[in-house]
Amino acid sequence: MTEAIEVAGHLRLRQICLVAPRLEPLAGDIAAIMGLTICYRDGNVAKYGLENALLPVDTVLLEVVSPLRPGTAAGRFLDKTGGRGGYMAIFGCDDPDRRAAHAKEVGVRVANIIDHPPYHGVQLHPRDCRAAFIEFNHTEGSDDILGPYPPAGPDWQRSIRNDVTQALIGVEMQSPEPHALAGHWGRILDIPVSQNQGGEPELRLANGSFRFVAGASEIMSGLTFRVSEIAAVREAAKARGYAVSGDSFLLGGVTFGLAA
Repeated sequence: MTEAIEVAGHLRLRQICLVAPRLEPLAGDIAAIMGLTICYRDGNVAKYGLENALLPVDTVLLEVVSPLRPGTAAGRFLDKTGGRGGYMAIFGCDDPDRRAAHAKEVGVRVANIIDHPPYHGVQLHPRDCRAAFIEFNHTEGSDDILGPYPPAGPDWQRSIRNDVTQALIGVEMQSPEPHALAGHWGRILDIPVSQNQGGEPELRLANGSFRFVAGASEIMSGLTFRVSEIAAVREAAKARGYAVSGDSFLLGGVTFGLAA
């Protein structure tokens, strides 16, 4: 029997990726409603048949990708889900390869390796992950959360704004079997499943949490943001033509929830 691979070390939410049929007006709407700034458009994603835009929410990056041609993985995701659900959850860690080896132990394959020194990322197979892609990455020599992060461009830190949106504090995952999905993601991420105040299964990271709720299909269904004035963000969403329900609205395939 082989010894189980241990994956001690830091793990932080680094990036959330949404996918849309077209980059605009979605990227511009997110910036305008949430008071964020696009810091980078990465030309390297063109080889995957995509275009993108990244917006820093404090130290977490919110990315929007859109297919430029038929046959892309992002396009297939849109076809499968009807545009509902977030595309990818990306985590910064000490050793992406070690975490990928651990994921393999629990039956999750590697789908893609991105090796552009000083950046190294390992993307896991979405079918094995369920609900959304998972990626682990590390930038050599950048243990500072405000340090270099090549996917977000050379000076992403200068685009951080906190006058409207302060942080991305939670991710909602939906499944017909939320406890089972929470357990599966917990095994992949090597995080124990806990319960939140509402009794829902939850995975807690240093800079946010993933909560798992009952729903018809397995998707990344929502994002929760801490904002300075909930009413002002609600009005900004209405002004852009989005239907607001309570303190949330549907944008980019996921529910944007607002918290004070």
